Amino acid sequence: MFTPTSADRDWFEREVLSALPDLYGSALRFAKNVADAEDLVAETVAKAWTNLGGLNDRARVRGWLFTILTNTYLSDRRALAARPAVESFDEQPEDDEFSLFERLHQPFLLWWGDTERDFLRKLLRHDLERAVDSLPEAFRVVVVMADVQGFSYKEIADVLAVPIGTVRSRLARGRAILQKALWEHAVDAGLISTRGTTKARTRSS
Repeated sequence: MFTPTSADRDWFEREVLSALPDLYGSALRFAKNVADAEDLVAETVAKAWTNLGGLNDRARVRGWLFTILTNTYLSDRRALAARPAVESFDEQPEDDEFSLFERLHQPFLLWWGDTERDFLRKLLRHDLERAVDSLPEAFRVVVVMADVQGFSYKEIADVLAVPIGTVRSRLARGRAILQKALWEHAVDAGLISTRGTTKARTRSS
């Protein structure tokens, strides 16, 4: 039986403190309210400490914490019988699937180019957060795991117990929904012309 030492406790506290802002950010995207997000993080930390002896590679502690966070959220949702019928979503690409690649012909969101990423982080941060929150859960969980937590397709598939193809499909659909929401906001706000050029640029590319 694993009995943590004071050195183990000190190490664990440092690692949790370092990861805490990102853990809470992901929890808030999952739970969509502050109280539930705080409870989710607290439960995650408690489970991590209790199961510290099962962590064989401490260099992977960050990914391990996020895996516990995600599994805890999904388990709690199942226990409350509150999960929507996620499998009922059409996970196949639609013929008219929205794509900012076609609109802008250049990178645009957080998971693409640096210039556009920084631009949107400053101007559309709250709109992006609202767009993520509004995603159907099946897509929201995968988007947060891939684009916020940085999990690979295989890691996501293992956590969610679904095929990698399902992960790819859900991620593509989730990103497309986000792209469309941000595109519409940017056009409405006059940040982007309908021809797909960012009006905030001060020099030509």
